[in-house]
Amino acid sequence: MRPHPDAPPGKLRIIGGSLRGSRLDVPQAPGLRPTPDRVRETLFNWLMPVIEGARCLDLFAGTGALGIEALSRGAGAVDFIETDAKLADLLRANLLRLKQTAQVQRTDAERFIATPGERYDIVFLDPPFTANLWSPIAQALEQHDRLDDGAWLYVESPDMLVPELPPSFGLHRENRAGAVRYALYRRSVKL
Repeated sequence: MRPHPDAPPGKLRIIGGSLRGSRLDVPQAPGLRPTPDRVRETLFNWLMPVIEGARCLDLFAGTGALGIEALSRGAGAVDFIETDAKLADLLRANLLRLKQTAQVQRTDAERFIATPGERYDIVFLDPPFTANLWSPIAQALEQHDRLDDGAWLYVESPDMLVPELPPSFGLHRENRAGAVRYALYRRSVKL
């Protein structure tokens, strides 16, 4: 029997770096769409010159595949934000099993961003597509000064949707895979 086409794969693998080949469990959860291997491979090829030592934020973390891939490839630190208790617990368990130190916070992305804290070099923004949160979250990152000058913002959205981002974000690279558009933006340096 073939699995339902919308069902998550059950497991995904880290595709590069020190954790290459490690497997992550993918539970059945509403709105969960783990970023496919080939998309992560392309994204991290784009980020290769800047990932080493970067401070990263994985919003709407889900399985944590993007943030764990960043750790595997040399990111200095990753903060994971996830509202779902089951997904946050699974993410903590995967990080422990992989011997990775990172913060997993079970909170709302907008609430986290509004709380004074760290500034980030790279932010992964892949919210549930039905939530339509790309623009509000990007605005909040700017408004609450949570991005370093020259920060990178990765955005995953439906194929035909180009989210409206603050004018400080310029498109660096984009591509499509199936019904998904994925794009990397660079925040202009403040003068």
